Amino acid sequence: MTTPNKTPPGADPKQLERTGTVREIGSQAVWSLSSCKPGFGVDQLRDDNLETYWQSDGSQPHLVNIQFRRKTTVKTLCIYADYKSDESYTPSKISVRVGNNFHNLQEIRYFIMENFRYTEKLKELN
Repeated sequence: MTTPNKTPPGADPKQLERTGTVREIGSQAVWSLSSCKPGFGVDQLRDDNLETYWQSDGSQPHLVNIQFRRKTTVKTLCIYADYKSDESYTPSKISVRVGNNFHNLQEIRYFIMENFRYTEKLKELN
């Protein structure tokens, strides 16, 4: 089990991308969700607006699948969540799994999310 590294206020991923510290590669992937309420899907999850978000619908586990077209190295995963704003939909556990297809995924990291209100930067995914 790994503890997430909290990005200090002011060190948001977009700023880190502008300075060349990180590179956003999510646009190179196909995103899918296990479920979502109408108007709260992938587009809202990825739109860079902190006022919009993904809202799951249905039984657990709730999954976000990110599939790259070719083998891709991901070194850092950043997630923004606001526990105080909506604790019932804020993740408490995150499992990061990798594989060649959906049927051979293996868990490489497991995170317990604390009550937070800023970006969680999940490192060391190699």
